[in-house]
Amino acid sequence: MTNPIRLCLVLHNHQPIGNFDGVFEQAYHDSYLPFLEVFEPYRELSISLHTSGPLMEWLDANHPEYLDRLAVLVGDGRVEIVGGAFYEPILAMIPPRDRQGQIRSYTHWLEQRLGAQVQGMWIPERVWEQSLTSDIVEAGIKYTVLDDSHFRNAGLRPEALQSYYVTEDNGRVLSVFPGAEWLRYAIPYGKPAETVERLREIAEQHPHAVAVFGDDGEKFGTWPDTKQHVYGDGWLRDFFDTLTANRDWLLTSTLADAVQAVPPAGKIYLPDASYREMTEWALPVDRQEQLDDLTHEMDTDPRWKQLEQFMRGGFWRNFKVKYTETNDMYARMMMVSRRLEEIERKVGETSEVQQARQALYRGQCNCSYWHGAFGGVYLPHLRNAVYQQLIAADNLLDQAIGKSAAFVEATVDDYNFDARQEVRLTNDKLSCLLTPAAGGQMYELDVRSICHNLLATLTRRPESYHRKVRGGEQQDDSGVASIHDRVVFKQEGLQDCLHYDQIPRRSLIDHFFDNDVSFEDVRDGHAMQRGDFATGVYTAKVRRNAERIQVQMTRTGNAWGIPLTITKGVTTDAGSNTLEVAYLLEGLPPNSPLHFATEFNFAGMPAGADDRYFYQGTGDRLGQLGEHLTLSDVTNLGLVDEWLGMDVELTIDRPTSMWAFPVQTVSNSEAGFELVHQSVAVYPHWIVQGDAEGRWSVTMHLSVDTRLAESRRQQDSVATTSKV
Repeated sequence: MTNPIRLCLVLHNHQPIGNFDGVFEQAYHDSYLPFLEVFEPYRELSISLHTSGPLMEWLDANHPEYLDRLAVLVGDGRVEIVGGAFYEPILAMIPPRDRQGQIRSYTHWLEQRLGAQVQGMWIPERVWEQSLTSDIVEAGIKYTVLDDSHFRNAGLRPEALQSYYVTEDNGRVLSVFPGAEWLRYAIPYGKPAETVERLREIAEQHPHAVAVFGDDGEKFGTWPDTKQHVYGDGWLRDFFDTLTANRDWLLTSTLADAVQAVPPAGKIYLPDASYREMTEWALPVDRQEQLDDLTHEMDTDPRWKQLEQFMRGGFWRNFKVKYTETNDMYARMMMVSRRLEEIERKVGETSEVQQARQALYRGQCNCSYWHGAFGGVYLPHLRNAVYQQLIAADNLLDQAIGKSAAFVEATVDDYNFDARQEVRLTNDKLSCLLTPAAGGQMYELDVRSICHNLLATLTRRPESYHRKVRGGEQQDDSGVASIHDRVVFKQEGLQDCLHYDQIPRRSLIDHFFDNDVSFEDVRDGHAMQRGDFATGVYTAKVRRNAERIQVQMTRTGNAWGIPLTITKGVTTDAGSNTLEVAYLLEGLPPNSPLHFATEFNFAGMPAGADDRYFYQGTGDRLGQLGEHLTLSDVTNLGLVDEWLGMDVELTIDRPTSMWAFPVQTVSNSEAGFELVHQSVAVYPHWIVQGDAEGRWSVTMHLSVDTRLAESRRQQDSVATTSKV
């Protein structure tokens, strides 16, 4: 064949910030190492490899010998190292200064450690917006890989996608390769001979064609059932043998070599997009279900292949609408990014500023900001890791400006980008965010000493795949299925665990229930709201003195149609690890008792272990944090997580009934449908009746004790020092 085709195999290896060390290690032994061992002897083959920064740092610390072997292949020209943003953020989600900073810092790291000449980059999740072009080029990148769907959405026919194109923004020019969706599904699930035969057909029809496979390296061993298929059954060796046998017309090529050898097919401007499945996951649930039904309905229609290319899903940024928790993390990240920029201008490039920037970059890791076939935002350890980095960055920035003594402050701004004002109440121990215009709720509570957000929880909400959970569909075990096609249940009875919340899971949510409402109805999200306070607009004012600040929020609304006023104050002192929460209800009818409750949620304290437990009084244990509690006439409830080294106690100045239960979601992951613990919900509740003036009040103290964690840290520091 006189016109060979170039096949660019671009692997993307990634583990997110916060993933368990055992997951890194397992993926190393199941995917990264065996792939390298199979690839090394095939000296005629070459690949492009992107390894994300979190994974690369872990490999450098735990398996430097792997990177040394990789560096040899880089030196031989057999592996091209593809760069990117250091900690794998969705580029459209972070400010331009952070995009460029992440790309440049990772390029420098790769050049220093592997001797690589980085010219290309991986776009995380192929989330593309045309304006990214300028920042990417400014950061020193010449080319990247997107999906062929991006190009089809721009109007190109499938037959025009057998090479790469150039695109431009503000005079900056970038080469863009279309990764072939058919190759993503063929590798490693199809037969190598059939894949090569299709490549032959393309080569015969398109002289000097370039075909690009760009997808996760974890497909080669880590994804379910693939280890046996790829290595045990010899799929990868068969694939490499087949490529080698056809190298007279089928050249494996790095992206760098392809750019040098083949001219671009033309210029293109690409619409906002990601890979097809991602755009579907970003849709609202009802529209996602409608699209899924329509796709299945049209699948046998002869016109579908022509129509399908014009189908478009949603827009990645709308994950911040679909999941309020994603928007909360995003807004918190933006708060840190802006503060970093301001402090850097004031104090310069100090060591604290440098460390804060790295923590910010780590907190931008994308995986917990969305959800699809992977757990994503549903995984508490990933959300916790993001907040841990962002809180650590804030602590470092305080150090950078010399804020070391006890302090307390309150600031007001539109922190979550909803065109309404939020209040941030902060001292040297705790930091909370309050949203007066949405129920006077508290939606973040940072424990600064251990960099933990006690409100990094998740709301139980419908998902399109819940239809499969209800139906109890099972996986067809014939062959190896893509994770997009698998239906696996990791636990039995998940259909009975599908419960949905009427209101996002936060704290200081003010409920009026039926007087005889059942614990089960509250737990399962069925209890009717009989008031308009839970999400209603409160007015707010901040009362300040040097050592103590109170945020006071007031709303005049109704319960059961009865006009009422609720005033709640959240107060803290400089140096205090306690929030005081005081409620005053006014306008209560003299002869109509009402059922009032306020809701707290405590996240990052999972169930299922004896060292995570409830207690009452002076320490009497009430069971693990997965227990369902209905308590009467109590004045305190404590939650302990000995692994975190944290004791959270709620004390109340009047006898109180209390409900407590775990909040669990049924979510999708690459391993199947699973039940995930999200938070512990605690509801102090009362049958309230006003005094002679129609008033009723209660004061609660929420205290967070981290002395256990701090003593461990001190012991570790002493042990490290003694070793040195």
